Amino acid sequence: MAFNPSPKQLTVIKALVFVLALLPFLRMAWLVAQGVPVEPLEFLTRGTGDWTLYFLCITLAVTPLRRLSGWNWVIKLRRMLGLYAFFYALLHFVTFFWFDHFFDIAEMLKDVVKRPFITVGFIAFLLLIPLAVTSTNAMVKRLGGKRWLWLHRLIYLIAPLGILHFWWMKAGKNDFQEPIIFGAIVALLLAMRVYWSYAKKAQAARA
Repeated sequence: MAFNPSPKQLTVIKALVFVLALLPFLRMAWLVAQGVPVEPLEFLTRGTGDWTLYFLCITLAVTPLRRLSGWNWVIKLRRMLGLYAFFYALLHFVTFFWFDHFFDIAEMLKDVVKRPFITVGFIAFLLLIPLAVTSTNAMVKRLGGKRWLWLHRLIYLIAPLGILHFWWMKAGKNDFQEPIIFGAIVALLLAMRVYWSYAKKAQAARA
């Protein structure tokens, strides 16, 4: 029997997820403040980048989890999880813009153009912005359901771009294990959507 939380239980679940999703940031901030990382810039850059990918994967996993488990209520967590993906992506960008370039826009843009892995990551970050901005119920009404849905399908492009950014970054160290794992997870989650979409069209054609 599928678990179906009451409104009060769902509120508790949302609060718990919110706190758990914030813990990685609090941990990173505390460790840097304590002077624990030997290379704080590398630590923050790597940590915020990793958690961006984690939350992109978790957000993409919500729909498959709902369909496979029958837990329709998990859809109500997707917006928060997506916003946390943007939150960590924003921290990742701010770390790059602040500590690498000290808020020098011209130097930052030169770096974006010069290094392909930064170009791809920057594009993925820019594409996340309209998703975050239009995440409210008011924006859904303003855009209309269909246009909002099409806009938020950008996540299917953003996630692979994030993986490519990570892959090219790791290529310099010839270390592809983590990018392959992330890539396999994203590929599986997207393949499930393609299969379900095809099955739905095939069923409609037979009806």
